[in-house]
Amino acid sequence: METPNPPRLEVNGLTVRYGGQTAIRAVNLHVQRGEVLAIVGPSGCGKSTVLGCLNRMTDLVEGADVQGSIRLDGQEILAPSIDVQRLRRRVGLIAQRPNPFPFSILRNLTFPLRHHGVTRRSERHSIACDTLQRVGLWHEVKDRLHQPAHLLSGGQQQRLCLARALALQPEVLLLDEPCSALDPIASGVVEDLVASLRGELTVVIVTHNLAQARRIADAVAVFWSDDGCGRLVEHGRAAQIFQAPSHAITQAYIAGVRG
Repeated sequence: METPNPPRLEVNGLTVRYGGQTAIRAVNLHVQRGEVLAIVGPSGCGKSTVLGCLNRMTDLVEGADVQGSIRLDGQEILAPSIDVQRLRRRVGLIAQRPNPFPFSILRNLTFPLRHHGVTRRSERHSIACDTLQRVGLWHEVKDRLHQPAHLLSGGQQQRLCLARALALQPEVLLLDEPCSALDPIASGVVEDLVASLRGELTVVIVTHNLAQARRIADAVAVFWSDDGCGRLVEHGRAAQIFQAPSHAITQAYIAGVRG
């Protein structure tokens, strides 16, 4: 009998409080290597809170109290001894709105590489150019690499942010509504890029767009809010969630009756 592959990410009993308010309670889920997990649910149900815990961005929120366990390849990332900078290189995060650094297009990529220990300038430049090609930006920006990144369109900025994360060779990529601020064409380009990472990276994407989740996800986690506290109501393979959900809330949400 084959031993099942251990999950890349394993979350157990995750509870987060901000001040005296519980944001999410007792979340348990896992993400397998190379799969795309979509976290869906209405606004205010704790989706982004869960995402922020996966690379310790909640550390930056004053008053945040995180309890439970999050393991990356079996290692507890909530342990005080964890190297958070190294963790965030392994687990990259793409925000809802494009947030390029106030630098040139090229320096948006070379700056974090230098910060994370890539000392040779030629190596940083090579990685930057290769990554721009990977996200389909190279031919659009190759003649203006030294121009400010903020001059790019919204879709180009989001792909630059993806390139910036991918340049660090993460094992996990977290995306918080990466297409919500983009027009449909730019959104489609980013969505296709995310889908192309399947099998290579483990991807966790928060989205309100159920059609998008249906198109790109291998697994889906459905969150809901009870009296302002988020909870996980169902987690399973995408086909099962969309075709035969077992929880009444999921059934109503997928059908568009609730949420």
